[in-house]
Amino acid sequence: MGVEERRQQLIGVALDLFSRRSPDDVSIDEIATAAGISRPLVYHYFPGKLSLYEAALQRASEDLASRFAEPHEGPLGARLLRVMGRYFDFVDDHGPGFSALMRGGPAVGSSTTNALVDSVRQAAYDQILSHLDVREASARLELVVRSWISLAESTALIWLDGRRVPRAELERQLVHDFAALAAVSAAYDPDMAALLRTMVKDEPADGPFAELVGRLLSLAP
Repeated sequence: MGVEERRQQLIGVALDLFSRRSPDDVSIDEIATAAGISRPLVYHYFPGKLSLYEAALQRASEDLASRFAEPHEGPLGARLLRVMGRYFDFVDDHGPGFSALMRGGPAVGSSTTNALVDSVRQAAYDQILSHLDVREASARLELVVRSWISLAESTALIWLDGRRVPRAELERQLVHDFAALAAVSAAYDPDMAALLRTMVKDEPADGPFAELVGRLLSLAP
């Protein structure tokens, strides 16, 4: 293999191992064996486990950020539901790696981890604003979107610890959470109220936003 091809192979092997077990429990010897090469050859391409781990996290963060990309077609609720499906696909497939990325770990310097996590959050933030057709968010809208992104992260991390709530329910609940956060903000701000009306005007009767309204009305005495 060429140098870059071998590097990419090792990153892929390491990411696969880190996705199935805590990165601290994966050794260079295991990575070398899984890649079909010798331990010294791993060190030829990466100075140590830390640099390989950082490269794997970089790829994981890019993959996770890409999950928020969605065509600007159809109702917003359905778009967000598809995004959440892809987001939880990643979480489901890369549990330990997702936890390591979001929580950091002793093997990675906090500055590196924080930069990668921030890049994912910013990509998600930019995508949501794009779907809302907003170029520059107001203070209230920024609070709604960034709060929702944080909620999605914490929900996924808690779900990984036992998976006690059905995944499909959580995906739908997070879409409802976005609408609920926007609705609460709209109660305090006319600009957010106008944006909320835009969000829901094309929602079908069987869409996730309409479902939330129905569920809330059913709770009324």
